[in-house]
Amino acid sequence: MKWQSLLLIFMLFTINPVAIAGEENPLVTIKKFKFIPQEITIKRGQTVRWENREKRQFHSVWFEALGEEESDYFFPDEFHEREFTQTGSFPYRCGPHPEMTGIVHVIK
Repeated sequence: MKWQSLLLIFMLFTINPVAIAGEENPLVTIKKFKFIPQEITIKRGQTVRWENREKRQFHSVWFEALGEEESDYFFPDEFHEREFTQTGSFPYRCGPHPEMTGIVHVIK
């Protein structure tokens, strides 16, 4: 029975590309020119933190579709944070690397 539980947990984390953030501070890691996880679901009022774990490259977080300004560039070992006060789905991208995309889903 124990191995079945471990298998289920393994499947949930490897098959589902969407992370659901609990009560802790939601975190998106940037590594190898990817937002990890690419999609995250949070509760309204939470703040997402993007941490740059690259060796040399800078990035930004830009909610362009919302008409917002691009964030300042942040370099390795730096971060960017944003609080989400409204529900909905919010796509974003890296300004200098438009192939890097992500989405934040905000629920009640």
